[in-house]
Amino acid sequence: MDQELPIQEKLELLPRDPGCYIFRDERGKVIYVGKAKVLRNRVRSYFSGRSDGRYQYDKLISRIHDLEIIVTAGEVEALVLEANLIRRFRPRFNIDVKDDRSYPYLKVTRELFPRIFITREERGREADYYGPLSDVTKIKETVNALRRACHIRICNLKITDESIRLKKHRICLEYHIGNCEAPCVGYVTPEHYNSDVGKLVDTFHGKATTLLEMLEKRMDNYSVEQKYEEAAHVRDQLYAIKKLNTRQEKLAADTNDRDVFGIALEDRSGCIAVLRIRNGKMVGRDRAYLSRLDGSSEKEIWARFLERYYVSDLRMIPRQILIPVQIDPDDKTLLKLYIEEKRGRKVEIRVPQRGDLIRMITLARHNAELLLSERRLAEAKRERVPHGLKMLQEHLDLPELPRIIECFDNSNLFGTYPVAAMVQFKDARPEKKEYRHYRIKTVEGIDDFASMREVVGRRYQRLKKEGREMPNIILIDGGIGQVNASRKILDDMGLDYLPAVGLAKRLEEIILPGAPGPITLPKTSSALKLLMQIRDEAHRFAITFHRKLRASAAISTTLTSLPGIGSAKARVLLKHFGSLKRLKSATPEQIAQVPGFSVEGGKNILLLLNQDNTSK
Repeated sequence: MDQELPIQEKLELLPRDPGCYIFRDERGKVIYVGKAKVLRNRVRSYFSGRSDGRYQYDKLISRIHDLEIIVTAGEVEALVLEANLIRRFRPRFNIDVKDDRSYPYLKVTRELFPRIFITREERGREADYYGPLSDVTKIKETVNALRRACHIRICNLKITDESIRLKKHRICLEYHIGNCEAPCVGYVTPEHYNSDVGKLVDTFHGKATTLLEMLEKRMDNYSVEQKYEEAAHVRDQLYAIKKLNTRQEKLAADTNDRDVFGIALEDRSGCIAVLRIRNGKMVGRDRAYLSRLDGSSEKEIWARFLERYYVSDLRMIPRQILIPVQIDPDDKTLLKLYIEEKRGRKVEIRVPQRGDLIRMITLARHNAELLLSERRLAEAKRERVPHGLKMLQEHLDLPELPRIIECFDNSNLFGTYPVAAMVQFKDARPEKKEYRHYRIKTVEGIDDFASMREVVGRRYQRLKKEGREMPNIILIDGGIGQVNASRKILDDMGLDYLPAVGLAKRLEEIILPGAPGPITLPKTSSALKLLMQIRDEAHRFAITFHRKLRASAAISTTLTSLPGIGSAKARVLLKHFGSLKRLKSATPEQIAQVPGFSVEGGKNILLLLNQDNTSK
C-alpha cells in the first residue's frame, strides 16, 4: 500500500475479504504478518484500543507505522500465503507462528493399494498431498466417513502382488464390519480399489457427484433389502460428505509456477497487480502503477508492460503467465520468444476462460482495484481535491471545480403520490443534512418534465430568497426533456449561469442542453462513476420517500374508514403511535392520552380495528 496515505485512511478502505495483512515500522521493515477471514474486522481490531492479551501486543501496536493487505480467494489460501510471507520477512513479532510444514495435509500414498490419512510431516515425492486443511477436527470426521464410504484400508500393511499370492496377510475386523473390501487377500482388484480412491480425491476437489450417486444407490439398495442399520450408516456418510465445503488444491511436485495479472483502469491511469504462485501456493504480490494511458488499448498496455516487467528480474519468470485479455498475435509471438530466451525454457502466455484460472484472474483484478482506490485517495488527500471532480470539470468544460453537486430525481407509481428528491454531494461526499424531499403540488397525472420544473424551481427560489450558496452543477436523473425543463426554469429565475446536465440510465450518457449530442465517457472514467453514484443515491432517496408515503396513505385509509375518524384525527393518531401495529397493541387509556380522544373512544377504535382483522 502507498505510504503517502495515513494509516487511519487505509483502515477505512479495508475490504471484507479474506487475506493477509502486513505491518511495517517507521523504517518500512515488516514487523508482523497475519491472516484474516475478514480483513476489515481483524485489522481494525488492532486499533480499537483494547489489548487481545498476547505477549508483546502493546509493543507491536506502538511500532505500527504502515500496513499492507493482500486479498486471497479464501481462508486456506490466506493461511498458505501467511506462512510464505513469514518465512520471507521473518517478522519480529511472529516468533510464535509455526512454519507451514506443520499444517495438516491429506496424504495419498503411491502404492498398489494406496492409504489415505492426515499428516503434518514434510511433503515428499512418495505420495500426493492435498491441502493445507482448515478446521482439522471436521476434516478428520469427513475423511473417516469418506474412507468408510470408499472402502479405503486403514492398515499399514505393505501389500504387493507377491504378498497376496503368498497369502501373507489375514482378513481383519474392518472387512467384517463393511469398512474395507480386503485388498490384502485379493478380494478387490487394484483397478477397482484405485477407482474408489479417485472418488475420494475428487470429493476434495469439489467433485463429489460420482461418490454421492454411488452412496445414494447403495443406501436405496439397503432400504429395499430392509437392512435399515446399514442404510442409516450410509446415510451418515452422505451427510458428512455433503458438509465438506472447503475445496482444497492439489500441491504435487509438478504443479505449475504462475504469475497471475489483474488490472484496474481509471481515466488515464491504472494499476496492475501480480499474484506470484509458486508450487501451487501464493507466495506474494507485486504491483505497478500506470500513467499517461491516453488512447492506449488494453492489448497495447499488456504487451508493453509484460516486456518491462520481466526485464527487471529474469529469475522470476515462471512457466505460465495468466493475463485477462488477448494481446495482438504478433506482439504475443515476439514477447513469448523474448521471455523464453531469457528464461531458457518454454513459457505459456494464457488468457483463462473458465474454472480455477479465471478465478485467479478475478482475484488479481480485485487486488488491483483496492490498490488503485487507495492511491486515488492518497492523491486526493494530498491535493485536497477528489480526482473525480477534476475529471468532471475537464470533461464538461466547467468554469470552476464542481465541489457542490445537487441531483434531482422524480418518483411515482402510475401517477399516484408523485414525489421528488434532491441530494447534495460536497467534495464528492454525501452532504446528508442538505437532502430534501418534495411532494409534487402543481402537476396532475404523470408529467416528469413539469414535475422536474416544479422541484428545481422550488429549490433554487428558496436558496435565492435565503441568500445561500448555489451548487456548482445540477444533475438531473433523466434525458433531454427533463434537462430542458430544468434549464428553462433556471433561466427564468436569472440563474442561467448554473450548469445543468442529465444522466440517462440506459447508456449512462451525459446530456447537455443545446449540445448536438450526448457525451459518452468510458466506463473507467472516475467522473462517470461519481455521477452514477450521485444519481443512484438520489434515486434511492426518492424511492424511500415514495414507499413511506404509500404506506402511510394505506394506514390512514384504514383509520378514516372507521366511524368518527376523519383525516385530521387519523394524522394525529399516526403521529402519536407511529404505525397501525402500535395503535392496535395500545390500551384504551393510552389512546385517551392523545388530544381529542377518550377512553371510551379508544375502546371503540380497538374494537373496530380488531373486527376488521377478524373479517380478513
